Amino acid sequence: MHPRLLIMFSVAVVLRLSSLALSIRNEQALKAQGAREYGQRTSQFLALAHTLFYLGALVEGLWRGTQPTPWTTVGLLLYGLSVLAFVLVWRALHRLWTVKLLIAPDHVLNQSALFRWVRHPNYFLNIIPELCGLALIMGAWIVLVIGLPCYLLVLRVRIRQEEAVMQQHFPQYATRPVS
Repeated sequence: MHPRLLIMFSVAVVLRLSSLALSIRNEQALKAQGAREYGQRTSQFLALAHTLFYLGALVEGLWRGTQPTPWTTVGLLLYGLSVLAFVLVWRALHRLWTVKLLIAPDHVLNQSALFRWVRHPNYFLNIIPELCGLALIMGAWIVLVIGLPCYLLVLRVRIRQEEAVMQQHFPQYATRPVS
């Protein structure tokens, strides 16, 4: 495998671990203020699926001896856009942003343009492009074709849980079909 691809993968791991540290800090603060967590089991499955996706992409990239291709550039662009999306989502949610489904006692429904234009922007603009971009960077086509649909099955469960919790806590939460 080309050393630059390993460096790119390492940067992705550091960014993901940094976001996880931020999530843990926010989660602890929210729970200390009385936030309630929903869908704990799904959160565990998502964390496992995310970890397995990263490990699978690394292993497949090493196995293939991946070298930079035009797909690497596409993957970098996609990954870069996912990082930008993360920053936008984090700025919109700030202290409420976690990888878990938490509702704080003072939780206010975010009605910023980002959340009005895209239902679940963290998933559709950050997580899915992140995983696709990482797989393309690593040349991990098997992980992309098999791992991503598996991840999406768990993500679908999380989105349904989130929809139900949001509708329960925020009567003004606009309903529209979510697959």
